[in-house]
Amino acid sequence: MKQIFTIFCCVILLGCFKDHPFGCELYVGDSLPDFEVLMSDGSSVSSESLKGTVSVIMFFHSSCHDCQQTLPVMQAVYDEYSSKGVVFLLISRSQNQTEIQSYFEQNALNMPFSGQEDRTVYEKFAQSGIPRIYINDINGIIQCRFTDSPIPTYEELCSAIEVVLQKR
Repeated sequence: MKQIFTIFCCVILLGCFKDHPFGCELYVGDSLPDFEVLMSDGSSVSSESLKGTVSVIMFFHSSCHDCQQTLPVMQAVYDEYSSKGVVFLLISRSQNQTEIQSYFEQNALNMPFSGQEDRTVYEKFAQSGIPRIYINDINGIIQCRFTDSPIPTYEELCSAIEVVLQKR
């Protein structure tokens, strides 16, 4: 009985609960967690406001080498799909708005982003590793997830978005 109680307590402590202080790990089929961010264009975006749209959420930091490789790819995907109604949210992990704006200007990136100086929003999605990309359907369900292992290509991202768009 003591072992069952111990296992139960470990599951509770290590589980992925909304707003869990240790973070969680979201996978394909999971619902987007509750969050709200202020974007660089002044708009406010929440998991609730994404319902009804196909969305792409990317977590990044501009000093991350893998993110530096992925951001230009994401820019090309954004250029292709933002006009087709796909909503893109690039959310920093522990980096402020000014630093990101400077990096985006230096690298000719024009996607809207949200500078998050801590890991509060990130930890609702993952425990470690960036870049993280989630492609979500109109119901706020994760349909595709990419990490830095391997870094996704333009073709892989476009293909995943096309599959989700066809399911609308």
